[in-house]
Amino acid sequence: MTLINELNDFCKSTLVEHLGIEFTEAGEDFLKARMPVDNRTKQPMGILHGGASLALAETVGSAASIAIVDNQKYNVVGMQMTANHVGQATHGWVNATATLVHKGTRTHVWDILILNEEGKKISVCRLTNMIIEKT
Repeated sequence: MTLINELNDFCKSTLVEHLGIEFTEAGEDFLKARMPVDNRTKQPMGILHGGASLALAETVGSAASIAIVDNQKYNVVGMQMTANHVGQATHGWVNATATLVHKGTRTHVWDILILNEEGKKISVCRLTNMIIEKT
């Protein structure tokens, strides 16, 4: 089973599945996912909700850390998220790419860029994850 299938299966019956988030591509230092812009993810004015963008960004960044740690020994938890919403989407899909900035033994930092289907920037985010040893 591929990493993408494993991550999509891991997120079943969670907020990730409810929002329609799907992992699409993985590499050594990046992970990609997409999310529909629909009634689950829009605000009342008909545009993508900033909170939905943050959920997408934290999902892809956290999953990227999960993919590079020993899951038998460590848990991954989000520690800090920042975002600038610089565009809007009203339909279709948004695509998020998490790119590794820092891989430490206790923290990972990811830059997450969210684009619409035309490649226009929607949100620019940074996520810091804490890597916690399981007890």
